Formats: sequence, structure tokens, C-alpha cells
Amino acid sequence: MKIISTNIGHPVTISWQGLERITGIYKTPVPEGIYLSPEGVKGDTIGNPKVHGDALKAAYLFSEEQYPYWKSQYPSLNWDFGMFGENLTISGLDETQLLMGSIYKLGEATVRITTPREPCFKLGIRFADQGIIDAFVKHGLPGTYVQVLEPGFVRSGDLMELVELSERSVSISAFYAMWYAPEKDRELIQEVLNLPWISEQKQKQLQRWVS
Repeated sequence: MKIISTNIGHPVTISWQGLERITGIYKTPVPEGIYLSPEGVKGDTIGNPKVHGDALKAAYLFSEEQYPYWKSQYPSLNWDFGMFGENLTISGLDETQLLMGSIYKLGEATVRITTPREPCFKLGIRFADQGIIDAFVKHGLPGTYVQVLEPGFVRSGDLMELVELSERSVSISAFYAMWYAPEKDRELIQEVLNLPWISEQKQKQLQRWVS
């Protein structure tokens, strides 16, 4: 896998349901690269830290290969990498092969694959269409968040290379499908609950589904 674009978001004020909010979803490429730290991407904007940007969501990765599909759905938009709010646009990123908990070398940094992106109204605002949220869920390839285990710079042209394969066989795409499915896969949920780093918030939600 190869880094195609490194992206940063500056604060933008948006209006939603009568309230003004700050968002960092309007990301644009930065040719000098970005610095990944355990606290997040240096210089990036996190509009709602309760949802994005904690230690298990320090950076967001999205596949370059998904761009042609979404461009065909929204041809009138002004397209550039970072369109989905991703910090890193990566060639060859395949959510069906990314196992939750696997560790990768990412440029100078080392990261752990954690959880898929769950789209919210801000993606709808970015695309000027709230319908993209359901479409994004149904498409099933949401990109992934990572936890930064060792900080470092990541630049276009750097590689994303496997260091350690997770002992749990739960892919990002499988977890994403389960999360939105009306019928939950209890065996898959138990696999995720056995991951030692899973967040308390996720644990509580998953335990409700198996109790």
C-alpha cells in the first residue's frame, strides 16, 4: 500500500439544525506531509473530540480506489484528495483485508488498525447531500481509523507495510457491516470484545447487543 496524499483540515464553521458548529472535515492535501502522534495529527482540526480524534481515532485512512466511484455519483463537486475527511489517502487500502488490531508501519509512524469510520451529518454537508450517509453505509468501504503506537512523519510516496497481523479475524468491512445490520453477528461481536484495546464506549454498545 502506498500513501497518495496527506491531508489536513482547518476549522470551518457550518450550520446544522439551527446551530453553528466547527468541523475539520474540509481537508486538503499538504505536500510536506503530516505528523502522526498518539494524540492525533499535528495541525489538524477536530470539530467534535467526543466522536473523532481520541487515541483510537488518531488518524483516518481512506482508499484512493474509492474515488472514481464517488466521483461518478457526485460529478459536479470540486474534487481533490481529502474529500472524505481523511488524513491519508492510500492506494491499495482494502477494508476486507484490514484486520482490527493489526499493526502497520506507516511512513515513519507505527499504527494499529482500530475501527471503521461511521458517517455523520458533516459528510452530508461536505457533499451537499445528506443522502450520502445511507449510500456510504451501503457501499461498505468506509476507510479506517488508526491508533498511533509510534509517532512520526508520513509523506506522499511512503508505504504502509504490515508489521503484525491481528490474532482476531475481524476485518474492518465485516465489523462495519455488522454495526449497521439489523441482525447482529454475536460471534463476531465476541471476537471484537476480546480485543484488549477496544474503547469503553464501543464495549458498552457491543455488550448490549449480546446480552
